[in-house]
Amino acid sequence: MNTLIFRTLAPLIVATMLVFSLYVCLRGHNEPGGGFIGGLIAAAAIAVFGMASGVEEVRRALRVDPMAIAGFGVVMAGASGLMSLFIEAPFMTSIWLYLPLGDTTVPISTPLFFDLGVYCVVFGTLASVALALEASDEENH
Repeated sequence: MNTLIFRTLAPLIVATMLVFSLYVCLRGHNEPGGGFIGGLIAAAAIAVFGMASGVEEVRRALRVDPMAIAGFGVVMAGASGLMSLFIEAPFMTSIWLYLPLGDTTVPISTPLFFDLGVYCVVFGTLASVALALEASDEENH
């Protein structure tokens, strides 16, 4: 499915999907969404990009091996749970920091970092699988 129309529209589709995946990830604790579904959407965007441009182009665009992203996500999610040990609270107790930013206050929390870690794990793992499948498909043709 490598038509001219698909190759032309793929960058717009991929960009839209990546922005939407971040939106879904960041709103996850207050409404439906979170790191898992956001990572799924981002990995699907990478798969679309791979179908349109080829695996090598995707790997150049990512600049980092997807499994390294997944490993970073595991460390990030684990570290967010361990942060509670520094305040002598049970494992994975939420810690909140409220940063004043102009006329508003931005809440930063350990659940946010946990969700971002899950996002990286899901994205990295599924992007790696998708790129491996697309690479083997390219070899067969």
